Amino acid sequence: MVTFTLDLGSHAYHPLKKRSFLLLKLFAIVFAVLLFCEFLIYYLVIFQCNWPEVKTPAHGRAQGSPEPVLKAMFLADTHLLGEVRGHWLDKLRREWQMERAFQTALWLLQPEVVFILGDIFDEGKWSSSQAWADDVERFQKMFRHPQHVQLKVIAGNHDIGFHYQMSAYKIKRFEKVFNSEKLFSWKGINFVMVNSVAMEGDGCGICSETEAELFEISHKLNCSRKHVTPSSGCGDRQQLPASAPVLLQHYPLYRRSDANCVGEDAAPPKEKNIPFKERYDVLSQEASRKLLWWVQPRLVLSGHTHSGCEVIHSGGVLEVSIPSFSWRNRNNPSFIMGSITSTDYSLSKCFLPLEHTVLATYCGTTVALLALILAHFELLTWPFIFGLNLLRKRKVM
Repeated sequence: MVTFTLDLGSHAYHPLKKRSFLLLKLFAIVFAVLLFCEFLIYYLVIFQCNWPEVKTPAHGRAQGSPEPVLKAMFLADTHLLGEVRGHWLDKLRREWQMERAFQTALWLLQPEVVFILGDIFDEGKWSSSQAWADDVERFQKMFRHPQHVQLKVIAGNHDIGFHYQMSAYKIKRFEKVFNSEKLFSWKGINFVMVNSVAMEGDGCGICSETEAELFEISHKLNCSRKHVTPSSGCGDRQQLPASAPVLLQHYPLYRRSDANCVGEDAAPPKEKNIPFKERYDVLSQEASRKLLWWVQPRLVLSGHTHSGCEVIHSGGVLEVSIPSFSWRNRNNPSFIMGSITSTDYSLSKCFLPLEHTVLATYCGTTVALLALILAHFELLTWPFIFGLNLLRKRKVM
């Protein structure tokens, strides 16, 4: 009687032990894949990005002291989903991706300043006060940064609306949160940040105010240049660094289309030849000429199109359109890394993990887990044997 009971316990123990071991293996695999796809992959990919080198000639009073280099990071079109069009699962996924990418980039690359070139939110143009507050809170959590890193944000059409939706209330609401500046100077470098939505050129109140501000900035920049004459009206005005500025805005300057854009993050072939609409896809020709004349930039950076592009404008001015930072808009998001001095600059692009890579990893893991479970219950061998027998019969025939 006693012997029979002990044997039964021994037989029952082995299946239980095997089942526990299976669950342990499944848990270990799932945990490892989640850790890789949702955390480690950002470090592995962004670790490969490096700041571009830029020439730093000696200057200043101290002989041989190098010109200071500013490490600036540029990204655009995060499009944080709102309460209307954003499904909770989509919001959770996309915001986690952007948060991990941004925080990893800050930790690995150590930029000194980060510029986000518009369309921070997807529904800012129509969101209520409460929805706006909720979206801002999520943004501040995702894009938190140390105090020594400056974050500069420019308004886009999804933040304050297209020209016909834009209002003073929406602009003030945006500027109150982000302390928007029109002119920012650091390490001898001038950055001009433009509300390009207000460059409609139709004489509206907001547009006129924006153009007046730009004209004043243009005058300050001219006063900083050494070739200005004493009769120019500069007086004792505080001098800006004598450096050609970098122009930052959401809308790109005028170009016919993306037909001449190349690279792995350029627009898809079927979209490249679609003509751009002025004042909707790009600035008007008139507004573009005004900006180039007033600001006289050495470099222009813009967003809005969600695709990468490089364009040379009149006077040899390079414009770089930055792709969207959100995986909702692209399979291969990226950002720009810039090493900038008062006289020179060098740019490089840092790509983020591919969405297809993450999905393929999850799909492959799911198949492997199913195979492991079937093998454990000895259900996997029969399909293989059946398939081998079929192949043998065909060979014989």
